[in-house]
Amino acid sequence: MATIWKFTKFVLVLLVVGGLLWIIMANYSVIFSKTVVGEITGVERVEIPVALVSRSDSDITSKVFSFAIGIKDKKTGDIYTASSEDRQWAVAQPGQCAEAVFLPYPPWEFTKKGTYFGARLVRLYECPK
Repeated sequence: MATIWKFTKFVLVLLVVGGLLWIIMANYSVIFSKTVVGEITGVERVEIPVALVSRSDSDITSKVFSFAIGIKDKKTGDIYTASSEDRQWAVAQPGQCAEAVFLPYPPWEFTKKGTYFGARLVRLYECPK
């Protein structure tokens, strides 16, 4: 009976650890996101060379609203860059200040490790003089 109880505890611990690991891997970008507050150095619409004749459930319609963003962090002076499909970036202009959440690529994507995607615009405002 003691052997069955030890095996049951081992399986439960293994399931809990596996579940926590799965949650961290599935939500890595959100858990390790970085909030950047500073001046926008650039916002460029990424143009795709494709005719826009497509169905509404196509992936191309989301790429039509793709932007490349650069924000200079006011604390460190580092410029953070990311790509985003957030349509709010269409109104942002260089020289304005913004608070944005940058989502990092997970470290197991070796070619994109250390870079950001999905910059989410939280707040847009005029920079104080």
